[in-house]
Parts: sequence; C-alpha cells; structure tokens
Amino acid sequence: MSPTLPPALLQFAATATLAFVLGLELHSYRRAQDEGVGFGTTRTLTLIGAAGFVLWLLDGAQPRGLYLGGLAALAVWLAVDLARGGREGGAGGELLPGMIALLAYALGPLVQTQPAWMVAAVLIVAILMLAEKPLIRKISDAMPVSEGVTLAKFLIIAGLVLPLLPDTPIPGLSTITYSKVWLAVVLISAISYAGYLAHTYLFPRASTLLTGLLGGVYSSTAATVVLARQARNDATLAAQAPAATVLATAMMYLRLWVVIAVLGHRDAALRLALPFGALCALSLGVTWLLWRRAAHAAGGPAPAPAQLTPRNPLDLPVALLFAALFVVFAALTAFVTSRFGVSGLNVLSFVVGLSDIDPFVLSLLAGHFQVGSSAVIHAVLIASGSNNLLKAVYALGLSRRRDMLPAAAWLAASMLLSLTWAALPF
Repeated sequence: MSPTLPPALLQFAATATLAFVLGLELHSYRRAQDEGVGFGTTRTLTLIGAAGFVLWLLDGAQPRGLYLGGLAALAVWLAVDLARGGREGGAGGELLPGMIALLAYALGPLVQTQPAWMVAAVLIVAILMLAEKPLIRKISDAMPVSEGVTLAKFLIIAGLVLPLLPDTPIPGLSTITYSKVWLAVVLISAISYAGYLAHTYLFPRASTLLTGLLGGVYSSTAATVVLARQARNDATLAAQAPAATVLATAMMYLRLWVVIAVLGHRDAALRLALPFGALCALSLGVTWLLWRRAAHAAGGPAPAPAQLTPRNPLDLPVALLFAALFVVFAALTAFVTSRFGVSGLNVLSFVVGLSDIDPFVLSLLAGHFQVGSSAVIHAVLIASGSNNLLKAVYALGLSRRRDMLPAAAWLAASMLLSLTWAALPF
C-alpha cells in the first residue's frame, strides 16, 4: 500500500496555498493602482494564514482562546497600520489590505470545518473584488441610489417575509398556504426583475427586437403597449415593431412554463411542454419572417430603438397586489368550479386572460378544485390564448397602423390555436 498524507498536512498545505494566492492578487492589485507595497505582502499574508490554521488546530475545543487571541493581536496590528497611514499619508491607511489579512487569517478554520465549495466561493469573491476594480467602479457609478433600495426590497420579499410565513392553509382555501402564495410572488418578482435589470443596465440602448425579447421576460403585455405606442409616432420603427411584438409573446410562453416548473407543478409543466413549446416555436418563426420582411423593406436610416421603461417590479405594493390577486383568483375559481364545473372554469379563464394571467394561472395550479387535472390544463391554455387576443387589440388600437396587422393576426391566430388545443381530449 502506498502511504497517504495526513489530512491535517493536506489542509495546512491548502491554507498556505490559498493565502499565498490572496497575497499575489493583492500585490497585483497594488501594482495596477501604482501603489507602494505597504502592509500585507504575499509573504505576510501566507504567514497570517498559517498562523490562523495552527492556532485553530491547537485550540481543539471551545472557547478557542488561542485563535481569538491571535485575532485580537491582528486587529490591533491592522488598527495601528490604518492610523499610521491616515496620519502620515503613507502606504497604510487603506481598509482593503486589512480585510484581505482578516480573510487570510480565517482560511485555516474555513479549510478545517467547511466543505470545499464554501472555501472556493470565499476565495473567488475575494479575487474578483481585487481583480475587477474597474468593472466594479463602472457598475457602482452607473447604478443609482434607488437600485440599492430595490435590492433591499427584494431581500425583504425573499429573505424576510417568505421564511416568516407559515405553511398553513389560508382560511377557506384548504390547499393553498400563505408560504405557497408568497413563493409565487418571489419567483415572479425575481424573473421580472432580471428582465428589468437586463434592459436597464446591460442593454439600455437595445434594438427594437431585443426590446421585445426583454420586455417579454418582464411583461409581454407591457412590451406590446410600448411598441404599439412608439410605432404610432415613428413610421420607421413601425416596420420593426410587429416582429418585436410577436417575440415578446414567444417569451411569455417560455417565462410562464419556467415559473410553473420551478414552483413544482411538474405534471402541469410536462403536459404544457408540447402546446407551449409549439406556440413558442411558431411565434419565433413568425418573428423571423416579420423581421426579414422589415429588413428588406428598410431603405432609410435605422430607426431609434423602442425604449421600454417598465415600472420597477420589486415595488412592495406590486408584490402585495400580486399576492392579493392570487388569493382572489383562487377563491373565485373555487366558487365557479363548485357551482358551474368545467364550463364555468373555461369562461372564467377566458375572461381573466384579458387581464394579468400570472396570478390566475399559478393559483389555478396550486389549488385542488372540483375539476380534473385536464380541465386545469385546458384553462391555462384558454387564459394564455385570450391574453394574446388582448395584445392583438392593443397592437392595432394603440398603433393605428396597418404595419401591425401581421402581428395582430398572429396573436389572434395563436389564440385560436390555444382554444383548439384546449378542446382536444388529453
């Protein structure tokens, strides 16, 4: 048998190596910033990492006096260096080297007590913070203060409210719990917010076609309204707006299917994969045809891209409204199915599809109403189809241009396809 190295030796080697890498990255950072060596050279950080490993290992049990004593000594050392740099304007006086030194000191306990992925994640974050200063500063300069508030709202919605809500049924709705409702709110908000950030910061001057794609991730109805209104005032953009409008609807099918699958409605996701996939694929094909037609017809200068300025999807009132609609639609569905059965559900689905279908579809799938699973799938298809009819009306009514006729015709045709599919027995 070949001899194996002691685990403690391997952990020590990993700690020293990681601390050495941190030192190299800090040195590269200072060289890029044209700074002096200062506190925290590669050798110093490697020795700090080794000291943290040894002191943690020697303690062996709580209260870990040796390790905490070493941490206190390091903190005093860093405080002296910070004060000296502030008074003398020397190489010290920066917080970043001190933070890296504390991280190097913590590597030993991390390697000994945490899984490898956690150690790797911590090191990756530290290296990115050192290596990507220009990109981080660019993002910081471009991001307004309001986005920090927006992030705080998301943390409230996902990290504070969701864990506090009980997994108990809402009175009168035995199969729908408070946490299930809010989980749907968190998921819809997250997907919408991703589209909002992509359009606002990654592609602020996106082309009209990309506006339709990103708008469909956020809200296909809102994207249709914006495209139609801008097509009314810009004849050149009107030639491209039909393709973008249809593309937004294609993204609606994809977004809705992803939400259904992520929320755990696997049977519904499997049964909707074929109709939603077919409608999405057909919509993408129509988008390509309309875009080719617009490209061949273009003879003048390129139009200014349509600008979608969606309302921030993480406003707390918006989240509360979604939750309220979820509960209202669930109660309304329970009432209609108990009184009128499948026919009543189909009528309700068509009517609700002329508004916001996300809370209705999710409440429909979350509840176990007095109809079969096939009736529920049919209702989802009917609601998505009638929502396309609403967008067809918006496209024509708000643009008042014949250019939008092909997009409106396809939206109406997709509604008929949805209704036809819903009428099939499956």
